[in-house]
Amino acid sequence: MNLWIWLLFVSICGYAIGSLHGSKIAQWLSGVNVKEQGVKNSGASNATIVLGWKYGALVALIDIGKGILAVLLLHYFLQSSSFSSEQIISLLFLMGAAVVIGHNYPVWMKFDGGKGTASIIGIMFALDWQMGLLGLSLLVITTLLTDYLLIGVLVLYLVFCSYALWFTEGIWPSVIAIALFLLAIWKHIENVQRLNAGSEPRLSSVIKKRKATPSK
Repeated sequence: MNLWIWLLFVSICGYAIGSLHGSKIAQWLSGVNVKEQGVKNSGASNATIVLGWKYGALVALIDIGKGILAVLLLHYFLQSSSFSSEQIISLLFLMGAAVVIGHNYPVWMKFDGGKGTASIIGIMFALDWQMGLLGLSLLVITTLLTDYLLIGVLVLYLVFCSYALWFTEGIWPSVIAIALFLLAIWKHIENVQRLNAGSEPRLSSVIKKRKATPSK
């Protein structure tokens, strides 16, 4: 199978895997569409706000898991291929990008999906568990120190881009990582604007609000 066919195959498979949303599983189990409540997002953080930590954890595990699964499966099949190490890492990054795009713009949700944070965490762990652990740790630490999840997410992407720039072969992993970072900024543009205006919800206020509401 030549490289162009692999590129098409990876793009389609990655998009299909990415479009499988944890929030939909939570909706089937709870009967609640989280995109219509809370901050109206299909991510794990909003699932936690609307449905509680158990559903939030479920959504996070599914969305992280699909990123891990997609990249590891591709890596398994590429091990027996004749591609160079540079081509293999580029295909793995392409798979990651396709998963994020599928998560953010699933056709069956009218291209209105999530923001891709959980999926990129899974992709990072699959590419290099040390990078994934560093990124996730800095996400949590930065979020707790600043009281803003948005800043933690941006730090996570900086780790991802730094890894692509300094620890991978060829230009394409860096191009893909930077493109995903820009996409993340675009998907969080309203959060960025609220942060600049001083109206972005703090993590502590969200937690307090959740504690004040009855458990689901």
